[in-house]
Amino acid sequence: MTEKISGFEERQSVVVRFAGDSGDGMQTVGERFTDSSVVVPNAIATFPDFPAEIRAPAGTIPGVSAFQVHFGSREILTPGDEPDALIAMNPAALKVHLDDLTQGGMLVVNTGAFTPENLKMAGYESNPLEDPELAKKYELVPIDITELTKEALKDSALKTRDKLRCKNFFALGFTYWVYGRPLDPTTRFVQDKWGKKLPEVAEANVQVLKAGYFFGETSEIHRNRYMVTKAVVRAGRYRKISGNEALVLGLVAGARQAEKELVYSGYPITPASSILEMVSTYKHFGIKSVQAEDEIAAIGVALGASFAGSIGITGTSGPGMCLKSEFMGLAASVELPLVICNIQRGGPSTGLPTKTEQSDLLQAMFGRHGESPLPIVAAMSPSDCFPVAYEAMRIAITYSTPVIILSDLYVANGAEPWRLPDLSEFSPIEVPTPNTDGPYRPFERNPETLARAQAIPGTKGFEHRLGGLEKNDAGEVSYDPENHEHMTEMRASKIQRIADSYAPLIINGEPEGDVLALAWGGTFGAVTSAVRTLQAEGYKVSSVHLRHLNPLPNDLEATLRQFKKVIIPELNTGQLAMLVRARYLIDAVPLNKMKGRPFKVAEIRDAILNLIPS
Repeated sequence: MTEKISGFEERQSVVVRFAGDSGDGMQTVGERFTDSSVVVPNAIATFPDFPAEIRAPAGTIPGVSAFQVHFGSREILTPGDEPDALIAMNPAALKVHLDDLTQGGMLVVNTGAFTPENLKMAGYESNPLEDPELAKKYELVPIDITELTKEALKDSALKTRDKLRCKNFFALGFTYWVYGRPLDPTTRFVQDKWGKKLPEVAEANVQVLKAGYFFGETSEIHRNRYMVTKAVVRAGRYRKISGNEALVLGLVAGARQAEKELVYSGYPITPASSILEMVSTYKHFGIKSVQAEDEIAAIGVALGASFAGSIGITGTSGPGMCLKSEFMGLAASVELPLVICNIQRGGPSTGLPTKTEQSDLLQAMFGRHGESPLPIVAAMSPSDCFPVAYEAMRIAITYSTPVIILSDLYVANGAEPWRLPDLSEFSPIEVPTPNTDGPYRPFERNPETLARAQAIPGTKGFEHRLGGLEKNDAGEVSYDPENHEHMTEMRASKIQRIADSYAPLIINGEPEGDVLALAWGGTFGAVTSAVRTLQAEGYKVSSVHLRHLNPLPNDLEATLRQFKKVIIPELNTGQLAMLVRARYLIDAVPLNKMKGRPFKVAEIRDAILNLIPS
């Protein structure tokens, strides 16, 4: 439903996608558009989409980079199924993304890039802008952004090549005019980034930004403008945050609450590299960061830090998890607190390093030798990475165990508004302490949690040794078969007892009905949106989103059995569905997608409808 307000057509939400060559700065303008929308404030969700190639040939299909932002005056849970506006900077971007644009949507194209050479590289036999059907199907806005950028900077001392690098800001300025976005956040960003070291670059970008904005105001090429009013938000201080940023802050908060020194050891790998980069900026909190020589060394350093009394953290993606598996087995055997962050991407092997997937769940569950179960927690959105990281720290320290965090590229790189939390609302983190009444027994356990109490090496009276060989309760190497079975069962029982500390499951909808959508990870937004839509239409459907994947919540089975059908949407071949079917003997229906892209709301809605009796 729309309404005209002061020359604007009001909309509850809008999805905008910027697309161009990987050198066109689409991620930059997408981030800037997001920042301007946060200031309004609007609710937002973003989806950066960039190529795996470091620098694919300019103008080619593999080199297309895109950034989608969904902003609105109501709650926004996904980056949107289809863009309402597509800004295509070259023919290749048009070729890749045009089919996603909603019919009647605004299509802004940089006509200056539609040269014979670029058209050929994109696979066009003729210029698609000359096809009359294009203007009939979409609100076509052809602008020679290349030429107008050069005109705006005709008096600049920059070289022509450097001037053309500013054309993304012309497109951004025009888009700001269309949607009534403020310019100030972007001009401040430009000055902060280039103002001191490259003032001529800063001046050029601001000049082109304003040129794009005023082009919209003065030209007759496009007169439609759209207004998305302020979102009603809970009182508090907010900031825009990405998943990896929130993950780092959650780890730091957990370490400070437990009064533990945090040591992060990692090795660069997409999409986890930014965690290492961000952790290194928190040295003023006593955080130590190490870029190790490889994935194996990275977890070795982290585990050594935990052995020495700190809390060791390491981060990676699927290929790195494979390399870390032996050290994870050692950490499980010696029962030391450790957090392993797995930011999932498309696999196997190098696979789709810049695309999202949820295909590492079974690896996290079983990807180690021997009987070595570990707790697994998963983040459902960028801001949710903070409480998930804190929860991982709580479990690791309280239960003396390694913990695996499963995030994914979609969650890690996406962004949304985040209300700064009050840490008093979070559960305290209890650090197990050794019994001082008698000699130290390394594997003497807390009767409630079954966690062993860690003694810091070098502490007088607490001398002990740890290692991969099986031990008895006193820490002595033991090959006794009864002891090995006992210790195996104790380690497993300890992990299972973690479920006793969970809060009850939250059900989105009624506690019983026709269909329950059970989900985990980054599918939260699409699943929740689809279920709410169906609920508004009168269907008896609900959803549950799992934060804890191992051990599963104690009340999960009873919840599942209250519904006639259970559907499990996953960006894999059905890994959680396999675990649920095996554990509870419930005929859960898998809904799977392996395309490197998140679910659309419509995909889940249609799948749920197919399960409801007519």
